[in-house]
Amino acid sequence: MRLALSAGIGGLLFGYDTGVISGALLYIREDFEQVDRKTWLQELILSMAVAGAIGGAAIGGWISDRFGRKRSILLADVLFAVGALVMAFAPAPVMIILGRILVGLGVGMTSMTAPLYISEASPARIRGALVSTNGLLITGGQFLSYLINLAFTKTSWTWRWMLGIAAVPALFQLILMLSLPESPRWLYRQNKEEEARSILEKIFPANEVDDEMNALKLSVEAEKADEHAIGDNLIQKLKGALSNVVVRRGLYAGITVQVAHQFAGFASNETALALSLITSGLNAVGSIVSMVFFDRYGRRRLMLVSMVGIILCLVSLSIIFLEAASHAPKVNQLDTNSIPNTTCCSYISTPKPSSGNCMSCLKAGCGFCSNTANEYSPGTCLELTTKQRDWCRGTWFKDGCPSEFGFLAVVFLGFYILSYSPGMGTVPWIVNSEIYPLRYRGIGGDLAAVSNWISNLMVSLTFLSLTKALGSAGTFFLFGGVCVIGFSFIYWLVPETKGLPIEEVEKMLESGYKPKLLRAKSKDKTHLFCPK
Repeated sequence: MRLALSAGIGGLLFGYDTGVISGALLYIREDFEQVDRKTWLQELILSMAVAGAIGGAAIGGWISDRFGRKRSILLADVLFAVGALVMAFAPAPVMIILGRILVGLGVGMTSMTAPLYISEASPARIRGALVSTNGLLITGGQFLSYLINLAFTKTSWTWRWMLGIAAVPALFQLILMLSLPESPRWLYRQNKEEEARSILEKIFPANEVDDEMNALKLSVEAEKADEHAIGDNLIQKLKGALSNVVVRRGLYAGITVQVAHQFAGFASNETALALSLITSGLNAVGSIVSMVFFDRYGRRRLMLVSMVGIILCLVSLSIIFLEAASHAPKVNQLDTNSIPNTTCCSYISTPKPSSGNCMSCLKAGCGFCSNTANEYSPGTCLELTTKQRDWCRGTWFKDGCPSEFGFLAVVFLGFYILSYSPGMGTVPWIVNSEIYPLRYRGIGGDLAAVSNWISNLMVSLTFLSLTKALGSAGTFFLFGGVCVIGFSFIYWLVPETKGLPIEEVEKMLESGYKPKLLRAKSKDKTHLFCPK
């Protein structure tokens, strides 16, 4: 538990960084006029951490294979702490961007190394629960970031405190990690057998240590035999990994769950920022629930059940947003035409403006001023200017419309997060920490983590554009469709690894994985065509 919680602080840093920037950016815009005026600069500040994470994930596996899991985490801590301090003392936006890149590199490295380190030092029977502490601390980090944002809103140096305080847990983890051992599997791979045995003796009962050592010996000998044929530099290793049937099958499963992880999980970070504290709290609750069920019901089953819940919630949210759009308050055409110098020309020029509502007003690039007595009654469509916002006596809407369906949307968003967090929110990291052969575990985790961060970037860059083009209902329905595809890939490609020693997972992939349905059909064919 000490090892898992210490390494899992990397997950806390991961979660903190993804959550804190949304609040900090509001105050960065106040301090730097060019950031406030240039949307592309805001997007650059947000996305540079993801770009850095792609780079960190790409090199993190090679570093962990070459220099050890522990040193890789220590390097990630240094990068994260330096990046946090660079942002805290940034005199200009360019330094904030540089700090975001450094923090992203650290996040990318720890996102694949921390679960791997915990997995390799955990007994099979509780491996899922221990690796899931990393997932729990990711959601805990998000929750903490929103609390920190609230705590520093009334202080001077607001955003600098928000971003800079992340250096504290990074330095704390660095100190803790110095007192922890290296991964026993990595040590054995480096011919440090006695060190590996001494660590295994602290983790396993005495009667199981010899079995673990024998399993390591067989796995490492097989991999060393491959090494002579393949070579040891990065390019040769990548070619060797992709030519290895076990690694390929592991990558089918690993990349599938990481891509599905991002496309299933987009709503928790991209919508309802006003509910961020509630949603991150529900996320943390789901992670705690998952720790109970991982090793009892299995990884595969949790992911499939999670995906079903996600799909149902996304379809339900699509219907709710569709109904909300069609029942949005009407535009009072008389008010719109009678107020001098306020008419929104782009709305007047739309087809049938007389039958339009708040949603068609906003889609035309205008602002909606609600009725002073009842915001659900017809209101006025005005030019989207500060002058008209100040003139409005009701409530001013420019990003969304008042809706009586709002409560239902919040309820289903809560159900969505409770479906996502225990399964697709945390299981992909566990699967990727245990599904690759020891020699290729770093590079396999690399490829899967890079696919995760690229998918993250795709969702981040397209979500607002899709919402503008398709509306909220269309966007949620589209991502629901992507999740249906993800469900089918998980069903066909991802095996169950519950309770299996890591060496047994390799043997299972070597013989090839088939879902129960196909295995049953194969047995039936054997009875039909093979003589008794």
